[in-house]
Amino acid sequence: MSGLILAGDTSGTVTLNVPAVAGNNTINIPASSGTMALTSQISYNINYLSIAGGGGGGGDGAGGGGGGAGGYLTGTTGLYPSSVYTITVGAAGAGGVYSVSSATGGGNSSISGTAVSITSIGGGAGSNNATSIGGNGGSGGGGGGRTSNAGGSGTSGQGFAGGAALSGSTTGTGHGGGGGGASMVGYTAGAGGDGLSNSITGSAITYAGGGGGGGYNPAAGSAGGAGGGGTGGTQSGAASVAGTANTGSGGGGGAGSAGNYNGANGGSGVVILSIPTSFYTGITTGSPTVTTSGSNTIIKFTASGSYTA
Repeated sequence: MSGLILAGDTSGTVTLNVPAVAGNNTINIPASSGTMALTSQISYNINYLSIAGGGGGGGDGAGGGGGGAGGYLTGTTGLYPSSVYTITVGAAGAGGVYSVSSATGGGNSSISGTAVSITSIGGGAGSNNATSIGGNGGSGGGGGGRTSNAGGSGTSGQGFAGGAALSGSTTGTGHGGGGGGASMVGYTAGAGGDGLSNSITGSAITYAGGGGGGGYNPAAGSAGGAGGGGTGGTQSGAASVAGTANTGSGGGGGAGSAGNYNGANGGSGVVILSIPTSFYTGITTGSPTVTTSGSNTIIKFTASGSYTA
């Protein structure tokens, strides 16, 4: 071998001269020489936050369920130089339109590439009528109607279940359950579950709150959970409120009043990478927002794209 490989070398070529070898007079390996590329196979660590899209609130004449928050995942992973990492940002779930269409769950968010596969699950849809439970998801959607419909299940390590609806007759009490949030279950016939605070950008921001349940009788809709959850609609006038964009929050459930039956959309997701600035390459697609915080470069994806390590 000519040349010397040092610990800090990450590129170049090395020439190898391999002598002929014979073993037991049965195997002959001819002499050979050539070159090979020397590439770095040593990863470096980054921090990440992946929030999926929030579920839409259910539309219901007796209190639609709030949408569940998108799955919340944060941690540390290794990236390999020159590898391309694909970022998918989950879309918001659609609110239900009473007697026309059911609410939908949010889209998954993910980070994928060499030795990395991270997926946060979209939030569950709020229950859209008096005969269905909330949808399962990162966090579960709230139950709707007036027959104690249960909330949907959350995904372990990503979120919590939605709350149940309150039982009641068509002329009595009816109130949708709150959607689950990243830190707690949604309330029965009430508010969405709260989300979680994260400081990956350098500032503390709360993400992934569940949507509030819609009101019927009494008139009030319920508040969304901390972290962008939308408020449920009220019987007396106010429409349901959408989850906040790029927080993965759930939409508010619809109320039992003409013009307010419809549930609101959830909030879209977000993926954030915190990369040591000494390793940051500047090669991205999808037009993310790039800032710095201390010794780290922060890449915030509000739409799908990629990063080349």
